[in-house]
Amino acid sequence: MTAQLVPDQQIDLRGTPCPINFIRCRLALEGLKDKERLQVDLDRGEPEAMVVPGLVEAGHRVEIIAQENTWLRLMVTCGGG
Repeated sequence: MTAQLVPDQQIDLRGTPCPINFIRCRLALEGLKDKERLQVDLDRGEPEAMVVPGLVEAGHRVEIIAQENTWLRLMVTCGGG
């Protein structure tokens, strides 16, 4: 991970069902300042399809920084870019 991508907070939501995983992401982001980063581990499939677009729609920048067969790691920048 580069210095730019060091998270200010991280949460592991693997195994957490929708919409609980999205709600936990939103709550974690509420505790961050603009431009701070949240690292999120998330299951593939429905969680990926629901959480990523929801966070983008809420105005955050979302980058996939790691991927496995069953999960992925996101870096979410609070408030966007």
